Amino acid sequence: MLSKTGYAAPERQPTAAALKKETISRLQKGAVTLIMLFFAVAMVLPFVWMISTSFKTPGEVFEYPIQWIPAHPVWEHHVKIWTGASSFVPYYLNSLKVSLLSMAGATFLSALAAYGFTKVDFKGRDTLFLIYIAMMMVPPQVLFVPKFIIFKWMGIFNTHWALILPGMITIFGVFMMRQFFITIPKEISESAFIDGAGHLRIFTQIMLPLAKPALATLAIIDFSWHWNDFENALVFLINRELYTVPLGLQNFILEFNVDYNGMMAAASAGILPMLIVFLIGQRFIIQGLSSTAVKG
Repeated sequence: MLSKTGYAAPERQPTAAALKKETISRLQKGAVTLIMLFFAVAMVLPFVWMISTSFKTPGEVFEYPIQWIPAHPVWEHHVKIWTGASSFVPYYLNSLKVSLLSMAGATFLSALAAYGFTKVDFKGRDTLFLIYIAMMMVPPQVLFVPKFIIFKWMGIFNTHWALILPGMITIFGVFMMRQFFITIPKEISESAFIDGAGHLRIFTQIMLPLAKPALATLAIIDFSWHWNDFENALVFLINRELYTVPLGLQNFILEFNVDYNGMMAAASAGILPMLIVFLIGQRFIIQGLSSTAVKG
């Protein structure tokens, strides 16, 4: 670098204090990285054991030390869950039906309610939203008995509709979509009103296209919730042919023992849809969550 006199100015050397500060910063980042790596490995190990066990013989399940890679992998358990009397295909189809219908309804209704709470002015709107959000503090287990009575009266007990209809209402989804709609300038909807558009047209043709990242994020999260739902299926489903994947895993708990190999094979197959959905939509999850951050 040239100075005003035309001579090259000497570069400033970092001081000892600056070098010490940089070293401490690097050590802190390295320590945080190691801690996060430890927790990441701790979270992944059960899944590795599950997949490994699905390829072992019954006698190798509880061997110690653990043999993470079986010397002679057995494919029998994976074949068994897709074919024969213990096929998991009906449970897969039931879970897909419940999860997809619940996800579609929850995504649309959450967006519709969020639009009302952000773009439609009416008296007591914010108070009503606070009361609605406060319902998140009610444990879902408290509602099992009232829902059981209502479903019996409606005639949908022991049907998939007992899981689908309540699944279409999600308080978290309304909150998430509301936070996204808040970020959309109100001038957009006001200009559409001036042009003669109504609420329905503004919602379907303007708001929904702008909310694609948030909608995709909510859809993926909601699909995972319903795919893993065990309690509601256990309470409201009786017939075995209506069972979903979480309930179907009980078939491997026999009278005098547990078929751990078959259960782990079925559980390994059960996480595949969620992995596929997440890998497809991970970009939307990051974009949607960053867009729906709470604003003061």
